[in-house]
This record gives sequence, structure tokens and C-alpha cells, in this order.
Amino acid sequence: MASFSRNVFVMAILFSSLLNFTEARDHLVGGKTDSWKIPSSESDSLNRWAEKSRFLVRDSLVWKYDGAKDSVLEVSKRDYVTCNTSSPIAMHNDGNTKIVLEHSGAYYFISGVKGNCEQGQKLVVVTLSKRRYANAPVPSPVEFDGPAIAPTSNAVSLKASLVVAFGVFVGFWL
Repeated sequence: MASFSRNVFVMAILFSSLLNFTEARDHLVGGKTDSWKIPSSESDSLNRWAEKSRFLVRDSLVWKYDGAKDSVLEVSKRDYVTCNTSSPIAMHNDGNTKIVLEHSGAYYFISGVKGNCEQGQKLVVVTLSKRRYANAPVPSPVEFDGPAIAPTSNAVSLKASLVVAFGVFVGFWL
């Protein structure tokens, strides 16, 4: 009987871990506070950080910076390439910016301070759908030119499936 209880406990822990894996995550841009700045070198750019990370639909990017001195502009690919700050999709200057990645595809961000983008203060993030994440390597921001792919599943339906599967599994043990 003790063995049965231990097995059920272990399965509950594993099941809980699976549910947490499907939860959206917050990504601190650059991995640390005050990363939103002109990089000291090419290897210090935020795009290098982004290339090493996986971003999924519903994850969030979080910037921590001095809102009195800088801002985060979400821009089109064209404005990213040309460092055009005049027509952003969205502008944030609160110093604690959080942006939810609502769809798969590329997101482009530049500094709102004139001249900072030209010096490398910019970021491209490629967001993968849950389905695409399971089967594909992370595309480089430079290589990604395709259309955004709508997510085909969401965390809620995945969790429901896992709950049913877990219930069936535990039912076999009883």
C-alpha cells in the first residue's frame, strides 16, 4: 500500500511539472536588469541573447530600464532595419515594460532615443507556436522572413488533455 501511495505521489509531481511546462513565461530582456542599452560590442547585442532563447506564444518580454532616459518602441521590420522611430506600432516608456507575445513570428523593437538604434540598441524576437516549438529548431531572427503562423493549440486544451490522461493513468493503478 505504501508503494502505491508513493507511485501516485510521484505521478502527481510529474503531472504538475508537465502543467508548469505549458505555462507562459516572462523573459527578462537580456537576462538582467538594465540590459536595454547600446551594446558594448556585437557579441553583447540583445539579438545574441534572443538567439539563445525560445519564445512561445503567450510568453512575455520584460524590460527594466530608466524610463526617464529611454523607451521601447515596437516597430515594423522596415522601421527596425532603418531605425525609424517616427511611426512605432507601440511605444513604452514606463521603465518596467512587459509585452505579451500574442502570435508566432518576428517582433521588432528599437530604442526610442534618437541615434541609439543605429548604435545597436535593438532587438528581434522570433516567437514559435506550441506545435512548431516541439518539432523545429529556433530560427535565427535574420533568417526568419516567413508569414506568422497562427497557433494551432493552446495551453488550456493541452492541460485538459493532460488531466484526462493523468486520470486514466491513475485509474489503472486503482
